[in-house]
Amino acid sequence: MITDRYWATLPGRLCLARAVCVLLVAGLLVLLSVAATGAASMWDETARRDAPRTISATQLNLALNDMDAQTANVLLSSGDSGTGKGRLEESYAKATGFYKDAQETISRSLRTLAAASEGDSATEATVVTLTDDFAHYQELIGRALENDSRPGGKDAARANYRTATDLLNGHLLPAARKLVDANNAVYEGQYTAARGDLEVQRTAEAVLGVFLIAALVLLQFRLARRFHRVFNPGLIAATLCAVIAVVCGAQLLTVTYDRMKVARRDSFDSAIALSRSKAIGYDANADESRYLLDPDRRATYERSFLDKSQQLYGIVGAGFDTYDGKLAESWSAYRKDHDDKRFTGEYRRELDNITFAGEREAAERTVEAYAVYQRDDRTFRRLVAEGKTQEATVFCIGWASDTSNAHFGAWMKALDEVTAINQRHFDLAVRDGRGALTTQAPIAGAALLLTAGLTVLGLRRRLAEFR
Repeated sequence: MITDRYWATLPGRLCLARAVCVLLVAGLLVLLSVAATGAASMWDETARRDAPRTISATQLNLALNDMDAQTANVLLSSGDSGTGKGRLEESYAKATGFYKDAQETISRSLRTLAAASEGDSATEATVVTLTDDFAHYQELIGRALENDSRPGGKDAARANYRTATDLLNGHLLPAARKLVDANNAVYEGQYTAARGDLEVQRTAEAVLGVFLIAALVLLQFRLARRFHRVFNPGLIAATLCAVIAVVCGAQLLTVTYDRMKVARRDSFDSAIALSRSKAIGYDANADESRYLLDPDRRATYERSFLDKSQQLYGIVGAGFDTYDGKLAESWSAYRKDHDDKRFTGEYRRELDNITFAGEREAAERTVEAYAVYQRDDRTFRRLVAEGKTQEATVFCIGWASDTSNAHFGAWMKALDEVTAINQRHFDLAVRDGRGALTTQAPIAGAALLLTAGLTVLGLRRRLAEFR
């Protein structure tokens, strides 16, 4: 009863108001601490694990295609087995160098993925299988190159290469794509969970912040009426600190929320689509070399090239005889209306996700360079059909400015420019997100502590009057 009477008195109500304000401050501190800790963890996982691991998987996929393509180019440009007569020196030297680069990239990517997969039994098993299959693949390629160096060994080299390519397409590439999808799915799951948490935290921060400021303003008003003083300096300062804390907390959560979207949806989704398209492009380019190297499988490699073209720039019902015309028609329609949906594929995916300055222009240059490469492919196949195999080989794997290889390089360079734009904005989003943590979180925390302290001090003299 005595306790009940105390809380009914003015000192009791002031003590209760003080406790409510301090509890609201404590709730905001806990909320912002949890949010900041979660955001910091998310940025660390994104920048140090999820994104690098997914990129390593895409690099592995690309390098596997490149290594196989360069092997075919080495065998095509080496001339007569054992003698080197008729060797295309520049093409042979470049293909050999690119082969070694791709080999190193694969080994490095496998090491990165092996380290990153610890604790994930499924991914770890995939990496182990990939490593074993890659060792077998290298053995087959080694035999092909060794046989090619012997007199009369071209047929044996071709057979070894065919077996290696079957291993690549049957096991290595599907496993590499599985790793890309698995690592990307992990990032996607964490992103979705983090954004969901932030939505709840933003709402909770707004509610607690409004309650805290309202409580301080109401307390100031009640004191002014009861003690006939217009201002309580301590509570005014506490209210200002509360406003600063709430604003900084809201900015922290909003910036984190927005930057996570930029990092994931606006930039990384495009980067992954572009990386896939680059790997597909290298594989399609390899199909041309395989087409030349292995006449018995020309029909297979021709279909494979068209399938990959459809994955990049899909046109319903298009074949080799109609693809170029339909590409030009659909691209002209797109240039007039960006919502025109006459084509699909990885480039459609990228063009539908344009976000940054200069990205659309770079993406359009990529498609236009791709169209040039596609026209080169028809020239290349016409030369083969006319029996001009040597001319077709030089046009396919030579390095003069008017060759298919040079135009392929221009296509890949344009693609890299689009990817670089998205990668740059991904890095900026991560930097801005981390920057908000290092600036807004400390300010909000310090302001909340001051709010609690100033509230206590502001009421101290008023409560002392009742002693």
